Amino acid sequence: MFTDRKDAAEQLSRELAGYQDKPVVVLAIPRGGLPIGSILAKYLKAPLDVVLSKKIGHPYNKEYAIGAVSLEDITLSPNEQFSEKYINTETENIRELLRKRDKEYHKDSQPVNLKDKVVIITDDGIATGNTLLSTVMLAHKQQPREIIIAIPVAPPSSVQKLKNTPEISKVICLETPYNFSAVGQFYEDFRPVSDEEAIKILTETNSENME
Repeated sequence: MFTDRKDAAEQLSRELAGYQDKPVVVLAIPRGGLPIGSILAKYLKAPLDVVLSKKIGHPYNKEYAIGAVSLEDITLSPNEQFSEKYINTETENIRELLRKRDKEYHKDSQPVNLKDKVVIITDDGIATGNTLLSTVMLAHKQQPREIIIAIPVAPPSSVQKLKNTPEISKVICLETPYNFSAVGQFYEDFRPVSDEEAIKILTETNSENME
């Protein structure tokens, strides 16, 4: 059980001590991942950026990810077959949303280049891991040195799924409870993070790291 996201991030940071002198980029999944990512980025003296991607949901179950879309790329599960029309429509709808998010989160800045970097992807926890896996595939296309997942909590099956993914070099997960039903059950304080808060965290973290 974590007190809040700050507590979870401080515990995670201790597990990342070996990366302090490496060319790290911390990628946080909005919005709950930003408070975590901010603390990790400050600890590692690394740039913080957001994962601007969104899952493509199954046509009969939108919560089940069959792939993911970013502003530049798309990745689809090799085991799923859907009509080109469905994929194209979903992709354009998602990209319209992502373009709005990009303007909000990056404003006058550009997304961080991941090539040859140690990319640490973080969130406040994961359930199935399907969306995170799709995000990993998108990040992998930018040819980072390695991809590390750093999360406070996830069910054992999801952690194993991540560990079995060749594109991921390492998975750090503090708690892997078998009684997992939702991320929030493992936090005493799991209040929602607004877009305004998340954008402020991103801007202030990178300003402080540049000083």
